[in-house]
Amino acid sequence: MSRRIKQVRADWAEVVLVCRKCSKKLDGGFGAKGDKSLAKALRRELRGGKGDHRKDGAAVIEVDCLDICPKDAVVAVNAADPKTWRVIPRGTAMPEVLDSLGVKRRSGSRTPPDPRPTVSPPPLPAE
Repeated sequence: MSRRIKQVRADWAEVVLVCRKCSKKLDGGFGAKGDKSLAKALRRELRGGKGDHRKDGAAVIEVDCLDICPKDAVVAVNAADPKTWRVIPRGTAMPEVLDSLGVKRRSGSRTPPDPRPTVSPPPLPAE
């Protein structure tokens, strides 16, 4: 008797693979306080909030060792571009990591507000 193969839907448009061994060696180094692993910091940046994470726009999956083993960095791969692997140094800002991986931040994700005040241009002189 054969069992039927089931299909489960995920709304992922992008998948990022992160080396678990590199992350474990660093023991943090990413995120606002520098206390999160790269995978956790990426998930926090990419997720819109609470709920079923299969409905997120992107997935961050930790994989076994990718055999690069850089010092003080983590290896990450955008699954859409498997020819280019990224070596991301400890402490790299999340916007830079996302740009490097080519991953777009989902609307509604937890992004800090822009610290620069918005300034409107001065009014034009009346003629």
